[in-house]
Formats: sequence, structure tokens, C-alpha cells
Amino acid sequence: MRNILKLLVFIPLLTACDDFFSPAPENNRSIDAMYKEPSYAQGFLGTAYDLLPYQSDPNSDVATDDAVTNDLSSAYLKMATGSWTSSNDPMSRWNGANMAIQYLNIFIQNCDKVAWAKDSKVSTMYKDRLKGEAYGLRALEMFSLLRAHGGWTADGKLLGVPIDTIPQTATSDFNQPRNTFAECIQQINKDIASALSLLPLDFGDIADADIPAKYKALGVTSAGDYNRVNGAIMRGRITGRIVEAIKAQVALFAASPAYSAGSGVTWANAADNAAAVLDRINGVSGLAAKGGTWYANTSEIDNLASGSTPPEIIWRSDVSSNYDFETNNFPPSLFGKGRVNPTQNLVDAFPALNGYPISDPNSNYVATTPYTNRDPRLAKYVIFNGDVQGPKNSVIVTGTYNTTNNDAINKQSGASTRTGYYLRKLTRYDCNPDPNSKTGQKHYSARIRYTEIFLAYAEAANEAFGPLGKGSHNYSAYDVIKAIRARAGVGVSNGDAYLESIKADKDKMRQLIQNERRLELCFENQRFYDLRRWKVSLSNLNATAHGVQIDKQSDGKLQYTPLDVETRSYKDYMYFGPIPYGEMLKWNKLQQNAGW
Repeated sequence: MRNILKLLVFIPLLTACDDFFSPAPENNRSIDAMYKEPSYAQGFLGTAYDLLPYQSDPNSDVATDDAVTNDLSSAYLKMATGSWTSSNDPMSRWNGANMAIQYLNIFIQNCDKVAWAKDSKVSTMYKDRLKGEAYGLRALEMFSLLRAHGGWTADGKLLGVPIDTIPQTATSDFNQPRNTFAECIQQINKDIASALSLLPLDFGDIADADIPAKYKALGVTSAGDYNRVNGAIMRGRITGRIVEAIKAQVALFAASPAYSAGSGVTWANAADNAAAVLDRINGVSGLAAKGGTWYANTSEIDNLASGSTPPEIIWRSDVSSNYDFETNNFPPSLFGKGRVNPTQNLVDAFPALNGYPISDPNSNYVATTPYTNRDPRLAKYVIFNGDVQGPKNSVIVTGTYNTTNNDAINKQSGASTRTGYYLRKLTRYDCNPDPNSKTGQKHYSARIRYTEIFLAYAEAANEAFGPLGKGSHNYSAYDVIKAIRARAGVGVSNGDAYLESIKADKDKMRQLIQNERRLELCFENQRFYDLRRWKVSLSNLNATAHGVQIDKQSDGKLQYTPLDVETRSYKDYMYFGPIPYGEMLKWNKLQQNAGW
């Protein structure tokens, strides 16, 4: 009865509000609202930036022969050990990339209608730059879709993904077939050409005399107007230089053995595209002296101006100050979780200091002192038994004789190494995850590095012109590899005798280039796709991840015992990722890659 009386009291209030029970207008803004609100319009482009296909953690590396993880719930571990399906695909880019492309399509279609500035000349410069960014980002997202979902079908066709270049609406026909892989490459290159015609090579402030001719012809006379649109304040966004690098990545991917028969792209195309990027830094002479340790060049990182890039970096993420990566990957004694564990497979891929593979008698490799006289990159990328790490140069003991902490192999589930190694690359030694005295430092992620493009050129040039051939360029695959190894400190004492011994052998040079790519780009989410585009044998794709158990004998000497840590379980169709199962259920015009 009390409830009824309360309701009677409130009835007059309810009837006084005619729309109390009527649906209020939704707070959704229409597309045409962007025409007079540039900040709203840029939101569409900003969303695409939020969806960039880059990861800061080396997640996919733990699904290769380079690493394992001690996080037994990892989706990448499960994928590598037999649970990769079209409905459980941690490598999928279908939703993220297609969402980004939808936002970009809306932006491209409406960009010219936006009142970017009151001055028509400035407005035109904004239109050019922003539309150029959108075309470049759309090419990048299409590339990420091809890597994750392009492949050969059961009837022998190399397919890509459906090409969408106009915004989808509620009345769009979503049931579209996949375009061919070659058509997707053509669309990517079309977007790249559009981006390059609109974007500056780099963002930076200029003087009046340096205003581009096309804008002088438009009537732009003040560098202030140009700098407002394309000045240093815009650094960090996609540029012409970055788009050229993406073009080189796409060509290398498409020319690779897994795709070349249906892509229409040759090794010579790939070499030319990479050289276009490298020639801007004077080729091999432009190789950054400290490029191999870009993540640990502390002074360089700490003094980076907003949006600027070090000599090694073409594109990077924003700088943030934290200790998150160290918390995840430092050994337990340094308050870390030891998540990513390099494998013995990777450790064995580092040559001897004199440049010879450790399997070659000329390397003078000694199994009882395996980390002595090795490629200096090994100690820079991997923490091995007896090595030091952390702000206090703590000695890390992974051997079973370590009874003082949990750094020893398999000492504590979910924290200790499973392979006998911890990750050093990408970490900063001066971070301290200690809960009682946490100290963060500046970090950034490298999206595209010059070293990657140098290695792309070396790979393509070796196939197109031979190890010593230069095509129409000023340097060869041999020249690039020699410079990279010299920078690392490999073969310095003997003129890199091993490289000299194979420099005329295309097959051996290919093996060396692939190994150098493995070492230089380890833990940067490259190897998963490299193994597949190279179409390595299934036995190599399924190479067991090895580790090492180190015991101390009664005489104090160390004994190294190889371990089988994790068995890979990829099938012969898993060179190419699947179309998501849910999409296959919804759209009958989609065709699945063979085997899925």
C-alpha cells in the first residue's frame, strides 16, 4: 500500500513531462557534421592511427623457433602447439584492419568537403596532407590483412581479401568475394602512389624559399602557413618516407617464394623499392652506427625531441616512461616475470666472433664455454648463465646450482626461464621494477627500422642480381651484409673471412642473409611471417624449441645438457593464415584458404 501511495504522489510529475517515457534523440553525430568541424573530421583519421598493426611486445616470436614463453595461458603458445584454428587465431587482423579501413574510407570520401581553414590555400594544404595520410594508412592496413589472411585456396588460386575503398553503410552488400592477391597488391600500390603525391617526405619547419613549387603556384608565400600544416609539430604521423618504406616491405613480401607465383612482383621490383628508401641516406654509408641497439641507446632515447627519430628509425611509436616491459621480462631476482625466453635454437644462430657459424670448425667454438668469443649481439640480445642485468649489474644464474633465487631454469612456474635464457633485447638495464623502489625509463617501439630495409634490399638483390650484383644501384647484397656484420663487430679481426668465402655463392649468401635478418630483427615480430613467406620446410617450421640445462659438477666445472622445451605443431597448410570462421559462416562468397 505504501508503494501505491508513493506512485500516486509521483504521477503528476510524470505526466508533466510529455517525453519522460519517449526515447530521447540518440547522441550520434552524422557524417556531414565533420564538414564544419575539422577536429571531428580528424577523429576518423585518429581512430585509424589507434588501430595501427604494430605490437610493442614480441608476442609472435614465442610461436617460432626463436623463443618460448613461461605464460602457459598465452594464445601464441597455444597456437604454436596445435590449437591454431580459423576460430582461434591470435594473428588475425580481420576485424582491426577492416575497421581502420572503414574509418579511412569515410575520411577519404569526405575530406575535400571539410572546411580545414578559413584561408583557402591553407585549407588545400590540409586536404592534401590529411588525405595523403589516409591513403598511406589504408595501404598499410591492407598489407597487414594480406600477411595475416592472404593465401592459396584448394582450387589453386592465390587470393587476398575483399577490397573496400568506399564507406560501407547499412544497405551495403557485405557478401563480397575475395579479390586476388595481385589485385590487392595493385590496390596497395595505387594508395601508396596517391599518398606519395600528397605527403611531404618528412614533416619539418622550412623557410619561405623552401616552399614546395606546387604550393608556390597555389599562392602560398609564407613558410608560416606551410609549417602550420606540415611543420615539425606534425612529426610522428605517417610521411612520404614512411610510405616508401611500406612500399619496400610490401614488395619484399609479394616477391617471396610463398607468393611470387601469383603476386606479379619480382625480386628486382623488391630491390628497387628498398633502394629508393636507402638511397635517401646514401646507401650503405648511411647505416646507423648504433642501429643494432636502438632500444638501449639510453642517452639517445632520453634526449629525443617530440616526434623526432634517431638515425636508425624510420617510424616509431610515442615515447613513454615506464618499467612495464622490464616487469614482464626481467629475471625473477630483478622482480620480473621472465615471460619471453630465447631458445637455444636462436643462441646457436649467432656466429663466432670471427664470423664463422659455430657449426664450422673454423669458428673454434668450444661447447664447454659456449658464450665465449661469440658474436657481440648475443650478449646484447640474450641473457645467458653468468651474465649481468639490471641497474645494479646483478649476476643472473640460470644453472640448476642456483639455490638463492628463482632465476634457475624451471625453478618457479610462470616466472623462471624454461630455456636457460632470459630476454635482454628491448629492455633497459636502468629500469627497476622493484615494488619498493620502482624506477621507470623512456621507451619507444620501432615500427620500421632502416636495418630492416637494408636486409630487404640484400635479400631481393641477391635473388635478382646475385650476391655481388648491383642492378642499377651502387651497392650489392654483399656490401650490405658486410656493413651490418662489421657494425655488429663480427669478423673484424680476419676481414670477415667467412663472408668472403661465400660471397659468390647465391645459395649460401641467401642462408647468411636470412640468418642476419633473424639476428638483427629478433623479438620484433618479424620471424613468424619470414618463415612462412620463405616457405621453409615443414620440419623447419616445426623445429622443436630447445634450451639448455647447466649443472655444476663436483670439480666445479659446468656441464651443458641440451633440452627439448616445446614441440611445435604446425600443419602443412599453416604457411597462410585463415579467413575467420565466423566470416565464413556469414558470407557464402568468401573462399577459405586451403586446409582451414
